[in-house]
Amino acid sequence: MAANRGVAWRHWAAEDKPASPSRDTAAHPERGQGCLQPHSCPSSSSLACGETPLPSSCAKNKPCFHRRLGWRSGSSSHTEVLRHLVGWGLPRAECSLVLQISNVSFFVLSPALLYLNRQYCQKKAVPLYFVSGLLLLVGVFSMYFHMTLSYVGQLLDELSILWTLAVAYSFWYPQAYFPKCIKTRRHFFWLTGITTVISTFMSFIKPTLNAYALNCIAFHLLYMTWKELKKCNDRRVHRMAAVMVMWWVLAITSWISDRWLCWLWQAINFPYFHSFWHVLIAMSLLYCCPLVIYFDVSYEMPSFKPKLEYWPSDSWPVVVPYVTLEEPHKQC
Repeated sequence: MAANRGVAWRHWAAEDKPASPSRDTAAHPERGQGCLQPHSCPSSSSLACGETPLPSSCAKNKPCFHRRLGWRSGSSSHTEVLRHLVGWGLPRAECSLVLQISNVSFFVLSPALLYLNRQYCQKKAVPLYFVSGLLLLVGVFSMYFHMTLSYVGQLLDELSILWTLAVAYSFWYPQAYFPKCIKTRRHFFWLTGITTVISTFMSFIKPTLNAYALNCIAFHLLYMTWKELKKCNDRRVHRMAAVMVMWWVLAITSWISDRWLCWLWQAINFPYFHSFWHVLIAMSLLYCCPLVIYFDVSYEMPSFKPKLEYWPSDSWPVVVPYVTLEEPHKQC
């Protein structure tokens, strides 16, 4: 192990030796290789514990270790490099790999929703196909962001979530709760579309607030769920809503812990709470989407009666919910 650390140290030390600058590089330091420019820096609030924003030296157009390290450090000195490589014992590749593996949950979520809720898809294919496709993009852009830690990756990650929520609201928000000035679903499409476009442009103004704003939308979804549960007597629906809230509480706790207790997880060598966030929020969505579909059938498809089922069976301790459609018994 000591020999490997010595090799790693010599490799990094040799890589960091300043090369003889060319006349063009001396005149234009920003053209030097190995440094990201300030406009490509992601906001620190969007990074997971263990990932690093660009060091302050990069803002001065000096070489930095951002792409090579991917850790939360304050300088690009050899001491910092050695501390992250040897002291932590966790290379950037390992942390990035864990975050990318956790994003696989989104690639499982989308086909699971389509397959299990296939009866609903046969009647209303567009909403679920759109939302499932956008959830796949959320997984793709999240992987891209955690691989590159770039400003573009951050925006793609956050904006894909924003547009997924916008599409879900457009298709599934109950007409009973429309504003008084909105009379039809078509008008509501325009309202959500304009609001989402404005929000997209605003996300460039203060990127550090994007993640917090997106998570605040969950409180409105919880409020809407509470209002619907008051009108529903199906115990299965109440149980599924309770499990959904449980997964969400665990997810948001992991997210907050990753944001505000990063120093603690670094101290105990455990920077994986952002990975937990990916998996837990996907589990919450696995319960949330069938719940939304259940209420949508109740409002928009009165000729059918929604029924909650569990895969693989009700007797299993861990199950995946889905919605089936039953035609009500017709009176002669």
